[in-house]
Amino acid sequence: MKDIAKRVFDIEIESLQHVAGLIDDTFAAAVDAILQSTGKLVVIGIGKSGLIGKKIAATLASTGTPSFFLHPGEAFHGDLGMVSSNDAVLLISYSGETDEVLKLIPYLKWNKNVMIGITGNSASTVAKNCNYHLNIRIEREACPLELAPTSSTTAALVMGDALAIALMESRNFKQHDFARFHPGGSLGRKLLVKVRDLMRIDKLPFINEDASFMDLLLRMSEGRLGMVMVGDASRINGVVTDGDLRRALLKHPDTTTLSIPEIMTVNPVIIDEEEFVGYAEQLMLEKKITTLLVGSAEERSISGVYQIYSA
Repeated sequence: MKDIAKRVFDIEIESLQHVAGLIDDTFAAAVDAILQSTGKLVVIGIGKSGLIGKKIAATLASTGTPSFFLHPGEAFHGDLGMVSSNDAVLLISYSGETDEVLKLIPYLKWNKNVMIGITGNSASTVAKNCNYHLNIRIEREACPLELAPTSSTTAALVMGDALAIALMESRNFKQHDFARFHPGGSLGRKLLVKVRDLMRIDKLPFINEDASFMDLLLRMSEGRLGMVMVGDASRINGVVTDGDLRRALLKHPDTTTLSIPEIMTVNPVIIDEEEFVGYAEQLMLEKKITTLLVGSAEERSISGVYQIYSA
């Protein structure tokens, strides 16, 4: 079984390397045509090519190129109304002779759509009727029967990825753009959400420097943050974390002799509440801490507490 798996990988890698060698100036021209289009990029395919087309359309849409997938069967029965004359169209058919796709070409020509074909046959009907043809001809499928689309669908998928990335870089599409289209994902949260949106502001644990060790323990337990701030919200003098507490107990078993100023961390990390969560979490990783005080580092005033597991 391992040998079979390795053989499939080898065949498909070999196929991709072959297709990479077929890329020419037509690719750049197709990318430019999509960039010049004032509409969307409509992706059309059926069967396995349709499944690949759905993924390509999703990748395009999430990386700055407005795109949607259109099933050719549904298109032929009314959904062509979704295609405007300023849209570009990407037709996917390895043979270039898929009947459901060919039926759409007369309308797309009449509608004056720029057509880009992804096929494995440069002499096919699709290739000849498209404005731009991207050749994904492979030497062999990974399927031993040469029947199931395997290497050919991989080649189509990677050609779609190549288009998406070329368009992405041409549009100077950045992380914050990507985050806007993925507000529910971890990247969107890190690049769009600010510390103030997630920080804790209620019942923050403050304590005076002259408080007893027992008061310190009680306040830390009540706060449920694994730390206590020494001072008040207008100005703190330091913090005592549960780590500070453990280290102090190892050195001084007699708690009656312990004072808060002896065990507190004098210069805790304070971050502005307008900083993004991504920066806050990177800072915590660098400092190897799980809690950040939120407020003014200059004035040492505190408005909240942010913890890495609160996000």
